[in-house]
Amino acid sequence: MRSAVRKPRSFSLDPEVLAEVDRTRGDDSTSERVNQLLKFALQLERKASLEEEAAQFFSAASTDEAERRAFQKAAARTWTRE
Repeated sequence: MRSAVRKPRSFSLDPEVLAEVDRTRGDDSTSERVNQLLKFALQLERKASLEEEAAQFFSAASTDEAERRAFQKAAARTWTRE
């Protein structure tokens, strides 16, 4: 899906990166291929960030069996009320 408005910018690319972009672009323009790759990379970065956040959250989870059982009972009571 193309944006209605494109904003031209100038960036420097390593020759190896540019050669790989040109090699893999197919029928698309170099700019379109770079945009595809950047969008994909940004999605990967967001996903990695969310996975890291989840890992930190769950690493802080209690390993205390009594505490976990109490939480499970409270959660079950909440579900039965609804």
